[in-house]
Amino acid sequence: MKVLLIGSGGREHALAWKIAQSPLLTTLYAAPGNPGIATVAENLSLAVEDHDAVVAFSHDNAIDLVVVGPEAPLVAGLADALRAAGIAVFGPSASAARLEGSKGFTKDLCARYSIPTGAYRRFTEQAPALAYLDSVGAPIVVKADGLAAGKGVTVAMTLDEAKAAVRDCFAGSFGAAGAEVVIEAFLDGEEASFFCLCDGETALPFGSAQDHKRVGDGDTGANTGGMGAYSPAPIMSEAMVERTMEEIIRPTIRGMAADGHPFTGVLFAGLMITDKGPELIEYNVRFGDPECQVLMMRLESDLLPILHATATGTLDRVTATWRDETALAVVLASKGYPGSFETFTPIRALPENSAESRIFHAGTALRDGQLVATGGRVLNVTGIGADPASAQKAAYAAVDQVAWDNGFCRRDIGWRALTRA
Repeated sequence: MKVLLIGSGGREHALAWKIAQSPLLTTLYAAPGNPGIATVAENLSLAVEDHDAVVAFSHDNAIDLVVVGPEAPLVAGLADALRAAGIAVFGPSASAARLEGSKGFTKDLCARYSIPTGAYRRFTEQAPALAYLDSVGAPIVVKADGLAAGKGVTVAMTLDEAKAAVRDCFAGSFGAAGAEVVIEAFLDGEEASFFCLCDGETALPFGSAQDHKRVGDGDTGANTGGMGAYSPAPIMSEAMVERTMEEIIRPTIRGMAADGHPFTGVLFAGLMITDKGPELIEYNVRFGDPECQVLMMRLESDLLPILHATATGTLDRVTATWRDETALAVVLASKGYPGSFETFTPIRALPENSAESRIFHAGTALRDGQLVATGGRVLNVTGIGADPASAQKAAYAAVDQVAWDNGFCRRDIGWRALTRA
């Protein structure tokens, strides 16, 4: 089977690494890929935003499956262009990708189909939004409606903080993503990430994780795209998984189909486990980053036939099996992230991958033969072990062997799981 993987981050490196293990694979291409992905795939200088070019490459090279990693190409309709050309693709249509592309769209869906989530209001002007905040008070959650690279959400503990977040959105801090604002009730509980593969009708539970959004130890500082994650999430017991499937996932799949937007791909539910049970915070329509990295470390099954079954409406014919161990990923980021940071700083050495740890490249490039950092989140150092403590130990042992002067990381990834132990 010939596969084209779209993307260049740590999530895509983890997917490439797992796909490359499949005995069904003959050739793996990645567009644009990164130096880590290049160890298992052929990187391409293919303009992903040019849908006709992606379709032409897929036809010319007899691609059997296109796997779209990031959300932006899905929201832009890449999967639609590929399906229209008769090419199997893992990822939702543009209309279904609105589950991530518009917070308001998802909240309206929840309201229509009685999916548990926080109460909300949508606003397209600043003055009514500020007036609403005065009426409800804090804590409250303010979200830019559109895609904001994981940074358009403010969990405001004070009214002043909430109002500042609204003003930032309407002032253009998040570009077009902030043209509409969703204000929703603050949910109190424990967060978890839950993943489910869907082919439009069938849903296959696909693991859980917990991530660390704040930049600093002790969950302090600014929100980021994610500073680390571990899997499985201890709070997602079998009973909680079944409740999530019954109360959130299946109604979503039925509702999307009934509304004319059947969902295919991976449905990533950000959950708050409250006293009442699981409630939906938001949906993403792609694997999490760095949650994907820990899921791939734990997945025992061959990933490729599962992705292909999702893309071709045959998900009811496959299953997924998992290792019992815990996997834990630590994000090494450029100093200054999530604010401004220096790019092209040299990464002088990386540890060898082993049975206990593996490094996934997220924001790297080769410059005159030297590995350099090109982004905010640069490396995902991932460990696996019998329990959270041993997975954490393996990950940080590898972190300490990375020679990169401009890098930093949190030193407490997995703290919640360790507290439970």
